[in-house]
Amino acid sequence: MDTLVRFLRKLGILIRREKFNNELEEEMAFHREQTEKEFHTGGMASASAQHAAKRQFGNATRLKEQSHEVVGFRLESVLHDLRFALRQLVKNPGFACTAILILALGIGASVAFFAFVDAALLKPLPYLNPARLVGVYEHTLLCPLCNLSYFDYLDWKKDNKAFASFDVWNSTGFLLKTPAGVQPALGTRVSGGFFHTLGVSPVLGRDFHANEDTPGGPHTVLLSYSTWQKRYSGRQDVIGQTITLNDISYTVIGVLPREFQFALRGGAEFWTTIHDPNSCEKRRGCHNLYGIARLKEGVSVQAALADMTSIANQLALQYPVSNNGQGAAVLSLSEAIVGDIRPILLVLLSGAGLLLLIASINVASLLLVRSESRKREMAVRGALGASPARLIRQFVTEGLVLVMAGSLLGVAAAYVVMQLILKLVPVNMLAGMPYLQGLGLHSHVVIFAGAISLLAAVLFSITPALRLSFSDLREDLAEGGRGTAGTLWRRFGANFVVLELATAVVLLVGAGLLGKSFYRLLHVDLNFQPDHLATLEVAVPRVGYEKDEQIVALGRQISSQISSLPGVKSAGLTSMLPATCHCNTTWFRVLGHPWHGEHNDSPERDVSSDYFTTLQAKLLRGRYFTETDDASKPGIVIINQALAKKYFPDEDPIGKKIGNLELSPKSLTEIVGVVDDIREGALDSEIDPVVYYPFNQSPDNYFNIVVRTSQDEASLLPVLVNTVHKIDSNIGVREEITMTQRIGESQTAYLHRASAWLVGGFAGLALLLSVVGLYGVIAYSVSQRTREIGVRMALGAQRSSVYQLILKEAGWLTVVGVAAGLICSVFATTLMQKLLFGVRSWDVATLASVAALLVISALLASFIPARRAASVNPVEALRAE
Repeated sequence: MDTLVRFLRKLGILIRREKFNNELEEEMAFHREQTEKEFHTGGMASASAQHAAKRQFGNATRLKEQSHEVVGFRLESVLHDLRFALRQLVKNPGFACTAILILALGIGASVAFFAFVDAALLKPLPYLNPARLVGVYEHTLLCPLCNLSYFDYLDWKKDNKAFASFDVWNSTGFLLKTPAGVQPALGTRVSGGFFHTLGVSPVLGRDFHANEDTPGGPHTVLLSYSTWQKRYSGRQDVIGQTITLNDISYTVIGVLPREFQFALRGGAEFWTTIHDPNSCEKRRGCHNLYGIARLKEGVSVQAALADMTSIANQLALQYPVSNNGQGAAVLSLSEAIVGDIRPILLVLLSGAGLLLLIASINVASLLLVRSESRKREMAVRGALGASPARLIRQFVTEGLVLVMAGSLLGVAAAYVVMQLILKLVPVNMLAGMPYLQGLGLHSHVVIFAGAISLLAAVLFSITPALRLSFSDLREDLAEGGRGTAGTLWRRFGANFVVLELATAVVLLVGAGLLGKSFYRLLHVDLNFQPDHLATLEVAVPRVGYEKDEQIVALGRQISSQISSLPGVKSAGLTSMLPATCHCNTTWFRVLGHPWHGEHNDSPERDVSSDYFTTLQAKLLRGRYFTETDDASKPGIVIINQALAKKYFPDEDPIGKKIGNLELSPKSLTEIVGVVDDIREGALDSEIDPVVYYPFNQSPDNYFNIVVRTSQDEASLLPVLVNTVHKIDSNIGVREEITMTQRIGESQTAYLHRASAWLVGGFAGLALLLSVVGLYGVIAYSVSQRTREIGVRMALGAQRSSVYQLILKEAGWLTVVGVAAGLICSVFATTLMQKLLFGVRSWDVATLASVAALLVISALLASFIPARRAASVNPVEALRAE
């Protein structure tokens, strides 16, 4: 009750401020009069007693201020400080705008990229207890994370002791029959417990039953939420309806949740079970599945890996032909999803953090400069009774106002940057990053923004306050009228600039290395000509093309009709486009070579007779395929140079034969040619040995068409699609794109390009800010040394010596900053070695170029204040002092 009474009394005092001031004045006058009477009674003269009473009573203004602070809970003084801070910023718009924009730049970049890191690396996966989910792979020397074979999966599921549940999935494509015709659609085949393992339940209908992933079970399908909305208008009665996929009727049993995402298979519309094993899944040596499992409680990833490795070793002994040398790999599902982009995101966040550091240093430098120019003001206020705490609170208020404005602007800019970067990500790549859906200012991002804003507020409040706390009033009152530079500013300002320059060097070196890597990536030798190449993917329906001969005839017809189009030079077919991946591998043995159970693993490509000429790939030995190389002739293959060097180092491979691991007569094929090393995998991957089979001897319902044109290839894409549909309207066509676009929009090229541009942007801004910071230090030093320079010139100093004086100061700062930055950059760039291609982290040319750029920029920034110093009129400088 007493506390409430005191609060109401104080609140009343705040409301009746004028009355309080009058009462306070009366009380202070009463005490002065009483003291004066005591001195007068003691024998002092009236004037002396009055003077002694005032001296003993103290500073009246300070006593009033203390009374206001105690009685008013400092609310009024805080509001006064806030109004005063706003007036100060309005009076100095150049300083205010510069500080706010620099701060907004640093905060905006940091918040934007933290949002990406949070979405990809920190935010839990949208599954039940996601920390217990792992990806399961087979492991070989050539393929650390390889697909599982169907029979290995069954054995691993039966014998493991680490998993509560274990399922598999693989990507597929469907031909969906619609009223408008056949349309290609992305799909995924899964084992029956896949969604149970993830902990995901349909929002409509039911999950797969246990018997629906066994041969002879019913054909059922789950729809993605977007497919339900787009293709079926979100109708509830879709459950139980029949749809036709690849000419097979499937019953719709459920709809997956809106928020469901499976980044490893982004964009899938239809989810079916691994119902009837395909030709690959009938062989233990064929690998086409990916594993996903839920760990048992108390089982770690390392324990699960040990368990699966033990099972793999047993299978290698049991099946030496197909499983020799095969191990297991187990890693967290989050690592499996974002493993490729983790280092890039961390590098970008580090770059944004360094930019925030430079921005903070620059703003702190500006505040120090401003506090130097306000020393006399603070000294006068202190002499009039303002306590150090009162003055410090004023600086704190001004810092908070700057940080609040900069933070609001920075967070708004961060949101814009997020949306802009999302729009720049290719659609096909974004489909594999569903965790970026709904990217924005979520709670984690807002908390992060608040944390760095709080740190900035503390820094910007302490910086000028430290200057004040070490000040001497008499010194400041005197120094306010002189031109000598403050010792503190010279010390801190120089250190800040050195730190800025070093940080800029680190960012510039990183950007230079990434840019050089990207250039070399785009100019890597593909060993074929990508310009004037159009590509499209074709899905042939099963009905009407059940036999290989029918698919071969269709392939010949498509190639012939496309080749006869105006503007087309040639056309070829391939099972997999170049510069895609090292997937679709085959194991082989060389007839007549010693074999000890090892796996000779190489990508397999099925290509038509005109494929190599269409690519303009070089034939090094032997011959190309011909149209007569069909199933009626003995099997033949063409190999690339890498395979020839590895398996036939001292002999001519032409005429040699390779086959499967058993060297069965049907598998034996004769090598008839050696072609140059066409880059089949990603742009930054090594060249692997590759085996090319004739399309006419091993056709498939899915293949790609490559077309060499004599005109703009993009303009011919619609014509190519129409030509295929004229042959058969039931053929699905998708992914029509030029080869140049395909390479430029590949995940490897995009990630390298994005990293180079974004870090380059950070580096450019860091260079600008560091140069501005150096200019500010030198310019301030010159302005404070005007009298000194005037005296020097009055005593006969030449302008060249003044130039030398100023540039020497700037030169030392630059040399120290650049040297420190180069040392730091060598260590920093080793952490991003995985992002570099064809460039070492200590690339001398890049380091030298960055050092030269910083030195030249610094000298240019220092020349202007040096010229101003050399132009000082000694008479005017001395008169002004």
